[in-house]
Amino acid sequence: MKKAPFLPADILIPNEEMSKWAVIACDQFTSDESYWSKVESFVGESRSALRITLPEIYLEKDNVDSRIAAVNETMKAYLDEGIFRTLENAFVYIERTQPDGRIRRGILGRVDLEEYDYRKGADTLVRATEGTVLSRIPPRVKIRRNAPLELPHVMLLADDKENVLFATLDEKKDTFEKVYDFDLMMGGGHIVGYRLPADQTERILAAQETLMGGKDNPLLFAVGDGNHSLATAKECYTLLKQSIGEEKAKNHPARYALVEAVNIHDAALDFEPIYRVIFDCDTEELKKDLKAHFEAADNNAFFEYVTKEGREQIPMTLAEGQLIVGALQDYLDEWLKAHPAARVDYIHEEGETVALAQKDHAAGFLFTGMGKADLFPAVAASGSLPRKTFSMGVSRDKRYYLEARRITEH
Repeated sequence: MKKAPFLPADILIPNEEMSKWAVIACDQFTSDESYWSKVESFVGESRSALRITLPEIYLEKDNVDSRIAAVNETMKAYLDEGIFRTLENAFVYIERTQPDGRIRRGILGRVDLEEYDYRKGADTLVRATEGTVLSRIPPRVKIRRNAPLELPHVMLLADDKENVLFATLDEKKDTFEKVYDFDLMMGGGHIVGYRLPADQTERILAAQETLMGGKDNPLLFAVGDGNHSLATAKECYTLLKQSIGEEKAKNHPARYALVEAVNIHDAALDFEPIYRVIFDCDTEELKKDLKAHFEAADNNAFFEYVTKEGREQIPMTLAEGQLIVGALQDYLDEWLKAHPAARVDYIHEEGETVALAQKDHAAGFLFTGMGKADLFPAVAASGSLPRKTFSMGVSRDKRYYLEARRITEH
């Protein structure tokens, strides 16, 4: 049986004003410049994770290369200034109070990229949940390859019905060292982190072996959030192996990535659909094309088409096991190839989707999502789901950049 792939890490915690330090994942609010403007105003001149990450809203800007260079230089400056303290060989137990008041529990550690593969049909212990868009990896590699630090928004899901990973953590937390406790900016709720002692570290490692159940290649962890970020870490590690050789690379910090592990059965963890908005399109032409493609005599599902003219249900026919989002995405991919002036964005909340669809030449798509109980069987059976199939909670529930880890040797 394989060894546990989720391990304690040397975790860096900033000695800064935490409410200004921690910033939401870069792939949120990607069409909402006002959100990021408010973050900029709130952070001001303070040291912040905002300065060492790159929100995706800026990826298409003309000055993206200079932004990436500034991120890497600021990382080096923060290290030189000694703003971090190190929790050596540690797991951190996290309690995140979401904006709705529910508490989501997680454990922060490092995952072994030797046991992760984002390719469809992989049989590694850690697998992607969505089809990886290879064109989205190079821009992220450009950010990571010269970075001395990583800050995680990747969340791994465990199918842990008996809660063996988290057993006793809640009841014993008052005996653990508290490493942070603060309100998250922009209505993100509250977060508390505890360093776990050695006996809990050993218990978590043993719990992974329990979950593997003696199988050779079980699906132990599925990537819930941050599929493309973890794929980027894997690609950078692969390039490193090609550069310095496999044996040296296996002892390099870049073999691992900092992640948060969460139980998919956590009561505070909801699966929400990720909606679509098409911009710069002829909305009437798109609607006509959609109807021509999807409408049939034996329709058994529908999605909602939203523009400034109103909302309309468009029926469709799904094969057994097919998801609305999968059928829709397949068609939109082809439609966008034929309409290169148009572009798509993926939106995590219905209200924001409807608001964006009120713009000229914009159309939104609303639909029901998959249940979280369906995730592990679907990934085990088919390898991965259509990209952007589900979101774990709404935007403000997402992981914030907070802790860091060195991914270079010096």
